[in-house]
Amino acid sequence: MTRSFAPKLGVWEDPVCGSGHCHVIPLWAEKMHKTEFRAFQASQRTGELYCRMGKDRVMIAGKTALYSVAEIFLP
Repeated sequence: MTRSFAPKLGVWEDPVCGSGHCHVIPLWAEKMHKTEFRAFQASQRTGELYCRMGKDRVMIAGKTALYSVAEIFLP
C-alpha cells in the first residue's frame, strides 16, 4: 500500500501517483528480488497499479482517468 504527499508543492495527497511508484518499485525490486508488483494506493480515490521493473525503467499500467489535454505551439 502506498501514499504520496507533496505539501510544499500544494499536493496534500496525490490520488494515484505513477511517479511515486517510479521511486519505490526499484527499492522493492532489489529487496524482494522480484520484477513485477501489484501496488494499491490508499488515497481518497484509491487506485491499483501494475508495475514491472525493467533494466533501467519502471513500466506502469492500470485504469486511468483523463486529467487534462494540452497542445504545444512552437513559433
